[in-house]
Amino acid sequence: MVHEKRGGTPSLDLLLTFLEVYRAGSLSAASQRLGVTQPAVSGQLARLEEHVGERLFVRTSKGVTPTQRAAALASRVSGHVEGLRRALGSPEEPTLGGTVRIGAAAEFVTLRAAPVLAELAKQGVQVQAVLGLADELLAALAADRLDLVISSVRPTHPAIHAEAFVDEEFLLVAPPAMAHNVDTERLSTEPVAALAHLPLVAYAEDLPIVRRYWRSEFGRRPPNPVVFIVSDLRAVLEAVVAGAGISVLPRYITAPALQSGKVVQLHEPEAAPLNTLYLAVRRGTPGSPAVTVLRDALRQAARRWDTL
Repeated sequence: MVHEKRGGTPSLDLLLTFLEVYRAGSLSAASQRLGVTQPAVSGQLARLEEHVGERLFVRTSKGVTPTQRAAALASRVSGHVEGLRRALGSPEEPTLGGTVRIGAAAEFVTLRAAPVLAELAKQGVQVQAVLGLADELLAALAADRLDLVISSVRPTHPAIHAEAFVDEEFLLVAPPAMAHNVDTERLSTEPVAALAHLPLVAYAEDLPIVRRYWRSEFGRRPPNPVVFIVSDLRAVLEAVVAGAGISVLPRYITAPALQSGKVVQLHEPEAAPLNTLYLAVRRGTPGSPAVTVLRDALRQAARRWDTL
């Protein structure tokens, strides 16, 4: 039963316990990290749930799953709580130290995550960034070869805990000269036919991003000829800028070229096509303090990015 919400502000101890449970995905793992008994963790969590007036976690056989309310609370308080914890600690407390192994797409690390990782390195942590595709990175995470993965697909492995992180917005872009060859009236009524003569620049041979856009917006696979395949979205953009063809890319990659007029948005859907990125860690393992700090820093950065 959920009790009525109490007034006042929950104590720092309650919020610290809540964040440990949220990060670890289980009461037992949180209790080990905090150095207290599991009943103590359960009791503090119950007090916080009583304070906020609703459940924060759903208990399962594998641990706990945060509710939407828990995710919102963690997003709001994590940075403040960590700051208070550091402020109240010993002034001679050592730097974080250790190693963090993170896996993500090369484009995301280069254009978004690198400053966050650099801040972690300044705190004495050795950061090892492994660049690759989501499936191979998630397999490495499940095998304990990585500590955290930013995944473009929802993880399904039972050993992996994932939370929605940030959304990518995808745009169909073209060099201006090529866009002039499109019949805009036909594009609104027969988009597949209107675009069929334009060559494609793709990230992979099976056209994963382009194919998804065509299916979601136009209801079928693209019939267009594929003239250039390169496994780096930044190189895809440069090929489009150079006039090789059209492509579908995340907004955060195309934004500078759009602003400068090097490419144009060829099609404007009623609702922006989105893909969710996930923060993934191994389920039930406490992880190092550096991994915890990195997760919180990425969450805070994602609030600034809003949609990629």
